[in-house]
Amino acid sequence: MEAPHHSDGPPEGAGPLRRGWTTGACAAAAAKAAFTALRQGDFPDPVSIRLPGGETPAFALARTEVGPGWAMAGIVKDAGDDPDVTHGALVLVTTRPLPAGTGLRFRAGPGVGTVTRPGLPLPPGEPAINPGPRRMIADALAEVAGGPVDAEVEIGIPGGKEIALRTLNGRLGIVGGLSVLGTTGIVIPYSCAAWIDSIHRGVDVARAMGLAHVAGATGSASEAAVQKLHGLPETALIEMGDFVGGMLKYLRRHPVPRVTIAGGVAKMTKLAQGMLDLHSKRGAADLDALAATALAAGADAALAARLREANTVAEAFAEAGAAGLPLGDLVAREAWRHAAAVLLPAATELEVVVFDRDGRLMGRAPFAPLHHAPLPR
Repeated sequence: MEAPHHSDGPPEGAGPLRRGWTTGACAAAAAKAAFTALRQGDFPDPVSIRLPGGETPAFALARTEVGPGWAMAGIVKDAGDDPDVTHGALVLVTTRPLPAGTGLRFRAGPGVGTVTRPGLPLPPGEPAINPGPRRMIADALAEVAGGPVDAEVEIGIPGGKEIALRTLNGRLGIVGGLSVLGTTGIVIPYSCAAWIDSIHRGVDVARAMGLAHVAGATGSASEAAVQKLHGLPETALIEMGDFVGGMLKYLRRHPVPRVTIAGGVAKMTKLAQGMLDLHSKRGAADLDALAATALAAGADAALAARLREANTVAEAFAEAGAAGLPLGDLVAREAWRHAAAVLLPAATELEVVVFDRDGRLMGRAPFAPLHHAPLPR
């Protein structure tokens, strides 16, 4: 849940991209170093851990402290060549012994959030330290102790509360800071895995809260417009960005009664033409195909020619509007068909709305059950 930023991808001509380490991997390594110092008096530096896939990376310690009944170690997160918002963050882990039989307890230190809404992998009230990192930490400490451990593990990320404002944590009900994430421990550059995970968690939270309607939007303008159109609460809004296919596939497996897809004219035109990844690097909208759609709806040859020759989709929409052609509705209907084909067989009603950059409604395919969907042409 840490990433959402939308990158244009790696630079043109870039060589092999360097992988990095998740916040969870850094926390596991810092926890192992602190726990080792707590038991043995010395910090291993660098400290190695075994990741779920068998890799054994080593981490240099950036900070170490010891006090009565506690030890703390800090590691600076290196996300490799991925533009992760937590790259360079200091992950601090403090370990304290607990009575025999207590097991591991996790605490959110400054900069790490707390779960407040249902639907996430952890119940409300728990520190936002995901199950994957918890397992990595437990394994790392058990390696030091030679068996199960009774200890408190507190994770803090200085400045994490401010960094979290650049993520979707607040919308998901994670307050006070960042999440400690990482299933594999490895950050793969430009994989967008954190964004996709945030889409999934947004759907999970909406379902757990009993919401009957969610809306996925491609950007902030369309999100604000669709929220106003339907009077939706923030928890019903899914910031899908360009990943409409990823959102729809998850909703097919985890359905809600009503789904709205909202976006600008260019991205919804791409969806209408069958593209499920709407990023510019996956291709531009086909103006010839847009002109053919207009012709099929009764446009004359002169208007179709102007649509083909337009510099942008927005310009094509302006030409169609001046001629009285409801191009937005035509695009919305085609987009609805492609989205419905992905959602089937979910018991869901689907709507597609198209907005301009100023949030004005340009086209709409109203709610309809998916079983009414003809397959895309």
